[in-house]
Amino acid sequence: MKIAVIGGGAAGFFAALKVKANHPDSTVTILEKSSKVLAKVKVSGGGRCNVTNACTSIKQLSEAYPRGEKQLKKAFRIFNTVHCRDWFESRGIELVVQEDQCIFPKSQDSQTIIDCFLGEAKKLGVAIQTKKGVQKIRKNENQWEITFIKKGEPHANYDKIIIATGGSPKRSGLIWLEELGHKIEEPVPSLFTFNMPDNPVRELMGIVVEKTFTSIEGTKLKGDGPLLITHWGMSGPAILKLSAFGARILANKNYQFVINVNWVNTTNQNEVLSTLQDIIRENPQKILANFRPYLLPERLWHFLLNKCELTHQKRWSELGKKGLNKLINILCHDRYEVSGKTTFKEEFVTCGGVSLESINFNTMESKVCPGIYFAGEVMDIDGITGGYNFQSAWTTGWIAGGLKSSEGKH
Repeated sequence: MKIAVIGGGAAGFFAALKVKANHPDSTVTILEKSSKVLAKVKVSGGGRCNVTNACTSIKQLSEAYPRGEKQLKKAFRIFNTVHCRDWFESRGIELVVQEDQCIFPKSQDSQTIIDCFLGEAKKLGVAIQTKKGVQKIRKNENQWEITFIKKGEPHANYDKIIIATGGSPKRSGLIWLEELGHKIEEPVPSLFTFNMPDNPVRELMGIVVEKTFTSIEGTKLKGDGPLLITHWGMSGPAILKLSAFGARILANKNYQFVINVNWVNTTNQNEVLSTLQDIIRENPQKILANFRPYLLPERLWHFLLNKCELTHQKRWSELGKKGLNKLINILCHDRYEVSGKTTFKEEFVTCGGVSLESINFNTMESKVCPGIYFAGEVMDIDGITGGYNFQSAWTTGWIAGGLKSSEGKH
């Protein structure tokens, strides 16, 4: 049996290794269009490679995916974070769990993961061909014929094909799959940070507030967690969650919208009022600038005082009802205009791709082209930051690599 795996990234390698382990007598070839395999693995997690997440609840795990939650809930019963850790550790890769539940190789170097995959591929006899961009696939009697982009490259025939080409930023990159009869969901960016041109908040770059709530005006989108102020605007998990779950909504707004930030990790304004009243009662003579509620970073606190036009030298006892309301409002409902986005680190993630309606998630086989399977971000699946996108790559790659047929079930 001849099997081609199109795409030499995380999902492609995992699928290829699974196929070869299951079918040692088969010929398995990874076809990668660029000159390097596993390029995204190399740069992920700041070069450390966030391989997965420590979450073991399948329900919680699947909730980290704005697209694919329902289908992955089923898939995670077959291969999940526990299986993933076992797979790497059984191959000598020591893993460490961070406080935020992200899991990295102990070496803190993505090359450890790359070396593991290349070593496994060599040991099992998986062939790797680079600069092999695929232009078209068509049925040729009982096999699938691949036409390559490079002129003069001979066509190649395979019994089964696993497609793991990753997310395509443009629909044009998915036309070859649409021509086979697959439904395509329009690709738009996911996991991006928010630009706030000319907003003075950017002067606070580098400040992190560990617990915040965020929301986007005029939508039901909500995020929580750490928020990082950058030299272009805002980032961090509280922002990235909004961008992932709101990928289509924000694209439709052309990335022009208003974000509300709650800096104090409580949405109950009466609780905030009570906390501030306690400060007034217990520290009446302290000046506002020197006594920060909720242990807010000093530069941020001074910025917020300026924003709501409260004098730094004013004493807490002199705040008055009007001043108190101003403070509550800015702590709970601080507003910022967003104009544009920036890709999060080097990790380009797309919402969109091959519609999940076109795929049987028990096998990852195409419903319209039996013998063709899918793995990874080429599908309309994406997760929030924290190792989730790699986990869906491992899971779908593992299932696709099983090469189970769904024929006769549709």
